[in-house]
Amino acid sequence: MKTTHQSRISTVEFIFYLLGMIILLLLAAAVGKGQSQTATMRTIKAPAQIQQQLYREYRGVRLGMTAVEVRAKLGEPAMKSDEQDFYIFSANETAQIAYDAAQKVVTISTDYIGVGAPDYKTVVGEGLLLQRPDGSLFRMVFYNSERFWVSYNKSSSEAPVVTVTIGTMK
Repeated sequence: MKTTHQSRISTVEFIFYLLGMIILLLLAAAVGKGQSQTATMRTIKAPAQIQQQLYREYRGVRLGMTAVEVRAKLGEPAMKSDEQDFYIFSANETAQIAYDAAQKVVTISTDYIGVGAPDYKTVVGEGLLLQRPDGSLFRMVFYNSERFWVSYNKSSSEAPVVTVTIGTMK
């Protein structure tokens, strides 16, 4: 028999699952559409000797931190589970922090709607953004020696959505 508390956790986990699936489907559709229409969209792998870490953390949260450390930095999330936390900082800024089985940060993904996003140069460097046929912009940089990557995505909508993601390499 489940208690009310256990039901709430299941509901939260289900909501996280649905949010994650929707985001993944939207990203997969955007990437798939862009790749099928142009061969110019490529991931940039900078040589190790000239790699420069530009965007390593978000609001003091870094890859490898524990969930307890993240919550101490960012406060209580709007939704939380063992796998990820979802934060709403304003109507224009949200963040998802994903954890591995050991409760260590493996992905930090931040969405900025309309305003407030960092300049792409501070996220992925001075290189050019790749423009997809739909007008959206993208760039991803791998830091192989430190086993992480950073990506910058900007939609082409009237109120653009900028997604900045930091992730660990397996």
